[in-house]
Amino acid sequence: MGVGVGKEDGGLDLEEEKNKYRRMDSDFAEEDDGANVESRRQQEIKPSDTQKYVFACALFASLNSVLLGYDVGVMSGAILFMKEDLNLTEVQQEVLVGILSIISLLGSLAGGKTSDAIGRKWTIALAAVVFQSGAAIMSLAPSFTVLMIGRLLAGIGIGFGVMIAPVYIAEISPAISRGRLTSFPEICVNLGILLGYISNYAFSGLPVHLSWRVMLGVGILPSVFIGFALFVIPESPRWLVMRNRIDEARLVLAKTNESEREVEMRLSEIQQAARFANAEKYDSKAIWRELLNPTPGVRRMLITGCGIQCFQQITGIDATVYYSPTIFKEAGIKGNTQLLAATVAVGFTKTMLILIAIVLIDKVGRKPLLYVSTIGMTMCLLGLSLTLAFMGNGKLGILFAILWVCGNVAFFSIGIGPVCWVVSSEIFPLRLRAQASALGAVGSRVSSGAVTMSFLSVSRLITVGGTFFVFAVISALSVIFVHICVPETKGKSLEQIEMIFQDEKEWRGGEVELGDVERLVPKD
Repeated sequence: MGVGVGKEDGGLDLEEEKNKYRRMDSDFAEEDDGANVESRRQQEIKPSDTQKYVFACALFASLNSVLLGYDVGVMSGAILFMKEDLNLTEVQQEVLVGILSIISLLGSLAGGKTSDAIGRKWTIALAAVVFQSGAAIMSLAPSFTVLMIGRLLAGIGIGFGVMIAPVYIAEISPAISRGRLTSFPEICVNLGILLGYISNYAFSGLPVHLSWRVMLGVGILPSVFIGFALFVIPESPRWLVMRNRIDEARLVLAKTNESEREVEMRLSEIQQAARFANAEKYDSKAIWRELLNPTPGVRRMLITGCGIQCFQQITGIDATVYYSPTIFKEAGIKGNTQLLAATVAVGFTKTMLILIAIVLIDKVGRKPLLYVSTIGMTMCLLGLSLTLAFMGNGKLGILFAILWVCGNVAFFSIGIGPVCWVVSSEIFPLRLRAQASALGAVGSRVSSGAVTMSFLSVSRLITVGGTFFVFAVISALSVIFVHICVPETKGKSLEQIEMIFQDEKEWRGGEVELGDVERLVPKD
């Protein structure tokens, strides 16, 4: 698995490694017949203690994402009152909203190295502390300058959080449920957005100088649950193996896998991956050299991981969420309370559909959901563009605008929203995973910042309807990207997924995707 490691260094060549996994798959295929198949069916019906434990770990590790979602949701309404209270200009509004995504790239870049140094678990804790400090400063800010200081801190904390949670969950989850569990951060983002919208509506009746401060201050409360989570979740077994803490890794795997044999098999896989990771004693400079001058296999991983992260954002989802009151105002809704009430419907839709994605992601697979998502988003963005451009401010135009916005966030949440984080966290090899995931998160945050910091200015230049037409074109391009550059990874171990990218034919679908389709087709 380690690129550039030859037999003389104690590694296996590519063909031997592929054969190793084929033999392993064959062995498990034979053993999974009969009683084991029935056992798995029973486990799906009634979760075991192990499954409940992994579920709890994934949920607690995702709590930082509630903070990100809450900030996104609450800012859409709070900015209306900030503008009035602090006399913010249009440029200041764009900077305040968009700077969070841009500055979070610092946290994402630092997060990769930090998580390798202090561990995945304590990087999650650091993310929460930094974000909460920023949120507290923002809620007490007397001016735009102090507000920006708090915003910068919150952005760094979010940068840590968005890259580490999917990595941690991917490394602790069994292959059979990894897709479902790794999408938990996206569920929590959506839950946070909904809570932010509800907070906007609930506190919109307070005096202007107080309402936005209360809205932001409420976001500090999840820190209590994050503190409790640190006493529950273990360290990543893969990180422990990299630190040669094998016994501790075995204990963690014993809690997250059903049988002792599975524990030993997973531990053996991780140790094999770690041997490649340490074969040339990779330091951070060596890792970045490989990422910046990648082999063909790593290049394919970067195209898939970073590409899907960027497409997730440049299709305009954050603009839709942050500026939904502006969109609905353009459609004809008047009054802050009515605008904020309409956004609650958006948040509710977004949250409900992400729950459906969780059920489907390990059953249907990553790629089918991406197809449904990107095609659906393209249709909704085009519909919203035409509605805002040609249907005026009548009741029918308002109704269609709300339906198209809800449809857009629904298709986003059922596919590219959660699947993006799942894919980008499971495709990179162990030695590169933290840093490469950080690089992908940087692409996501920069794309989000570019969109949110330019939305008002671009909308003034080409109208809101014209802006969403541009998003529709970009979304259509994302369909082509998914078809060409995203392989199916459902049901495979992290080490097996790495092998897909070593062969261009398998990367573009080929035998892997065909095999998955054949297993879905009932036999006569």
